[in-house]
Amino acid sequence: MSGSEHGHRHHDHDHHHHHHDSAGRTDAAMESSREGMRALWTSLLGLGVTAALQALVYLWSGSVALLGDTLHNVADALTAVPLGVAFVLGRRAATRRYTYGYGRAEDLAGVVIVLVVAASAAAAGFEAVRRLLHPAAVSHLWAVAAAALLGFAGNELVARYRIRVGRRIGSAALVADGVHARTDGFTSLAVLLGAGGVALGWRWADSVVGLGITVAILFVVKDAAREVYRRLMDAVDPTLVDTAESTLRTTEGVTGVGTVRLRWVGHHLRAECEISVPAGLTVAQGHDIAVDAEHRLMHAIPRLNAATVHADPQAEAGGGHGDPHAVLAPHRTRKPRLKPSPH
Repeated sequence: MSGSEHGHRHHDHDHHHHHHDSAGRTDAAMESSREGMRALWTSLLGLGVTAALQALVYLWSGSVALLGDTLHNVADALTAVPLGVAFVLGRRAATRRYTYGYGRAEDLAGVVIVLVVAASAAAAGFEAVRRLLHPAAVSHLWAVAAAALLGFAGNELVARYRIRVGRRIGSAALVADGVHARTDGFTSLAVLLGAGGVALGWRWADSVVGLGITVAILFVVKDAAREVYRRLMDAVDPTLVDTAESTLRTTEGVTGVGTVRLRWVGHHLRAECEISVPAGLTVAQGHDIAVDAEHRLMHAIPRLNAATVHADPQAEAGGGHGDPHAVLAPHRTRKPRLKPSPH
C-alpha cells in the first residue's frame, strides 16, 4: 500500500453505517438544543421569581447578606441569556467559513457567564464592605430567614434540573451552571447565619456573612473560569484519549497507533487518529480497517459524533516502504512514532 493509498475515511460517506449518518446526528443535535433551551428558560423563570422575592425582602429589611445572595441569583438567572444565544447559534449548519459549525459559541457564552458572575461578586462585596464601615439596622429578620430558605430551595431545584439535562445532552456548560446553582443554594443558607447573628445582637453579623458570600462567589468564578479555559484550549479528559487508543489498538488489522486528538465542538466530540496497517493491503482493504476502527470509536466514546481515521502502511523490517510521510517532514515539527499493536 503506497503513500498515495492511505485510507482516509469519514463515516458520513459510508452507506454501510446508516445509523450514524449526518441526518441522524442533525436531528439529535436539534433535540439536544431544544432540551437545553427548555432547561435554560425554565431555570431563568425559577431563579427570576426567587431573586425578585428576595429583592423585595432586601428592600424591606436592609439585609446586605440577602442583597449579596439576591445579586448572585440574578446573575445566575441571566446566564441563561448567553447560553440561549449559544444554543440557537449551535443549530446553524457548517459553512465554508465556519467549517466545524457554530458549536463553540457555547464556549464564548461561558466567558460571558464568568464575567457576569464576577460582576455580581464585586457588587456584593462592595456593599458588604460599605455596610461594615457604616453599620445599619436589619429589620424583619423572620422575612430574611424565609427569603434565605426560598433561595436555597429555588437554587437546588434549578441545579438538579440543569445537571440532569446537561448530562443527558452532553452540555458541559449547562452542567457547570447547575453546579453553580447548587453552590448558590448553600450561600443562601449562609444568610440564615447572618439573620441569627443579628437576632443575638451582633449587628456586624449580616455584613460579615455578606463578605463570606462574596468569597463563595469568587470560588465559583475560579472553577467556572478554569472549565471555560479548558474548553477554549481544546482540553479533554485524558481517559478519553486512553479509551480511543485502546479501541484502535484492539481493532483487527491495526498494527500500530499514532497521534490521537480529541476536541469538543459544542455538545459533541470530534476525533483525528492515525493508525498503521499491513503494507501489502489494497486500498479497499486498508479503507475497511479504517472504517471499522472509526465505527468502534463511535461506540466506545460517548458523544463522539465525528472521527477521521488515517491509515499508514506499516514499515517493513527490510525498509521497503520507508516513511510514507517523508515528503511532509520539512513541514512538520515532529512525526510521532507509531505504537505497536499487541496483535
